[in-house]
Amino acid sequence: MQNIHFKLFSRLLLVSLVLLSQAFTTNAYAENPQIKLQTDMGDILLELYPEQAPVSVDNFIKHTNSFHYDGLIFHRVIKGFMIQSGGHTFDLTPRESERAPIINESFNGLSNSRGTISMARTNDPDSAKAQFFINHGNNKSLNGRGAKAGYAVFGSVIEGMDVVDAIAETKVATMGMYQNVPVTAIRILSARLLNPEAWKPLAEPKTLPAFEKPIPIR
Repeated sequence: MQNIHFKLFSRLLLVSLVLLSQAFTTNAYAENPQIKLQTDMGDILLELYPEQAPVSVDNFIKHTNSFHYDGLIFHRVIKGFMIQSGGHTFDLTPRESERAPIINESFNGLSNSRGTISMARTNDPDSAKAQFFINHGNNKSLNGRGAKAGYAVFGSVIEGMDVVDAIAETKVATMGMYQNVPVTAIRILSARLLNPEAWKPLAEPKTLPAFEKPIPIR
């Protein structure tokens, strides 16, 4: 009888320890904001790093919460390099961001290594808006060096790297002015912030009111 009670107690203790461990793991993950990208090829779970890249993370979450990414495609895919999204619909029609460009945060100590997510931009370091890319390879050449700004890393893939690999394997072609476009469109069906409590929005930058200049009447 004592053996039965001991075995039952041992099992209950083991279950309790497992649940406690799971709760600890969940809380550890929940310390940083998490975004789930549901795509045509599967889900990608992102963990964002607001301590290292506060402006980029705030910008990405605000685009997510305004549903900017829903329905957009991965419009530029280069195997071994990166997969890019955030700016085009299935027929390559641009979806412009309504937000202002953000400052470059590439000197935050984070490297463009495989599985990290970074802001895409033009040659102007402070031109990033909504477009982003997930590094498919280790791309140290995209990091900031000396006084030269790089591409700002602001998070990483914590689940679904196999989906990133599958997207990177897709057949691509040149379509009009766009290169490395997947022949079969791969959409972001939805982008959602899973733990809103982990994110504290930054204050919106103040903008001066626009004044029309008078035109002399002749």
